[in-house]
Amino acid sequence: MIDALVLAGSPNNGALQSVSREKYEALIKIGPYSMVSHVVNALKNSGQIRSILVVGPPEVKKVLSPEIHWTASGQTLTENLRRGCARMERPFLLATSDIPLLTPGAVTGFLGLCGDGSHDFYFPLVPREAVVEKYPGARRTYIRFKEGVFTGGNLFWVNPRVVDRCLTLGQELVNLRKKPLALARRVGIPLLCKLLLRILSIKEAEVRASRLLGIKGRAVICPYPEVGMDVDKPADLQVVRRVLGYEESKTAPQELCRVP
Repeated sequence: MIDALVLAGSPNNGALQSVSREKYEALIKIGPYSMVSHVVNALKNSGQIRSILVVGPPEVKKVLSPEIHWTASGQTLTENLRRGCARMERPFLLATSDIPLLTPGAVTGFLGLCGDGSHDFYFPLVPREAVVEKYPGARRTYIRFKEGVFTGGNLFWVNPRVVDRCLTLGQELVNLRKKPLALARRVGIPLLCKLLLRILSIKEAEVRASRLLGIKGRAVICPYPEVGMDVDKPADLQVVRRVLGYEESKTAPQELCRVP
């Protein structure tokens, strides 16, 4: 069993405000439930989670069931992560509130991929073919490694003892996670060259990122596309609602993927 932390403090001031008047992204409805409720329910029903802490505004607290712990969010992702980690005494599962397709099986499967938990941080890489097969028409940003083409997921295994010392750089890398070339520039020119030549291995990227952060990190190839289906654009919301049976498909077949 492991504790879980869900980040749910992002204001709805980006692309999604054109399709929802909710003040916070976590509260955007998919069917009768908010996005954060879909994520929390998947964690609860996995049978792997000891307790769940949600970091979010008071409005988010109102939609949580009594057994879910809550702490107030701050102004930034970094601040929210720091507030949540302060409540964690042992390794925990970190999720964002914008992956409403998350399932109990994906939670259990990802934890199994983390093995004995001997590393400080586990990061999921979802193969493109897994996304395309399960969610045709979904638009994701991909990065090509020597081993294949992947998108990053939003479910992480984290050792709270290493968070503080690498949070600043970690936030920078998180901000760049959907900008593969910018990310490669930050972590090193040799890596950039290998990325452009499509010969960069996951292990090489893993080792370099671990050195930059001063931790033991590990990327795991995750066959559960649910963890990589974050909702940050109207088209994403449309796909998710369609998958869950709340909206008809309007996505054109040509709306596929971007690969560097």
